[in-house]
Amino acid sequence: MILLKGKNTAEKIKSGIARELESLHGTVPAVSLVRVGEKPEDLAYEKSAVKYLEGLGFHVVTRSFPAEITDGEFQNEFLKINRDPSVNGILLFLPLPRTLDSKKITGMTDPDKDLDGIHPVNIAKVFSGDDTGFAPCTAEAVIRILKSENIPVAGKNVTVVGRSMVVGRPLSMLFLRENATVTVCHTKTEDLKAECRRADILVAAAGKAKMLNGDFVKKGAVVIDVGINMGDDGKLCGDVDTDSLEGIASMVTPVPGGVGTVTNAVLAEHLMRAFRKQEKP
Repeated sequence: MILLKGKNTAEKIKSGIARELESLHGTVPAVSLVRVGEKPEDLAYEKSAVKYLEGLGFHVVTRSFPAEITDGEFQNEFLKINRDPSVNGILLFLPLPRTLDSKKITGMTDPDKDLDGIHPVNIAKVFSGDDTGFAPCTAEAVIRILKSENIPVAGKNVTVVGRSMVVGRPLSMLFLRENATVTVCHTKTEDLKAECRRADILVAAAGKAKMLNGDFVKKGAVVIDVGINMGDDGKLCGDVDTDSLEGIASMVTPVPGGVGTVTNAVLAEHLMRAFRKQEKP
């Protein structure tokens, strides 16, 4: 079984970004990372994103708010960030606390600054096959890994476990764009194991630590683990019990070091695209 690390794909994306930054002659695009509360997975993602983006030379501003903030207060603060001309891109950590009006807040985001594809305009573009908008970074990262590693997608049976608007649903649309045959599974799916075992490419994006093991995987399948969870030992782990796939899967992305690595690279690429969209003619 081959560990399908994201480093190679991320390096290819990174080299393109570096060339673009050089062409700006000292101008530095800026991104605002907006977090409400202190969920461990959000803190881990924020730490890695800040390190990656600053390492490339982007300007990063982190804005954190207490989980108890009122809906009105947060909307006012978010609107200020959104309207700030010095901010070229925004990454809002989702899901937000239930006390906040997520639908209204995501709809407030400037589509041209929406690096993670949460605004209805960008969502519609993903679902209609229009690549001029921003797809969610993690969903796009999955496709980029497969393409970078020359893993065939067209005509393959792909099963996505998870139907969130953050990964599962948009990723299924991106797979359809690549001419895959897609099955989306969720908590109401009958006989989840059987559905997963049909897949040539199995994507775990349910957000539950090690919920899938070798019993869910067809011999020779490629397994993409999108999950970022804190295990009982306090260490990051995915949605897949990777050790149980030995001798079954042909390839699997590790956690950490897999999809997350490429997600940061796609985020940086989206920031560069957002900056270009906002450039004055």
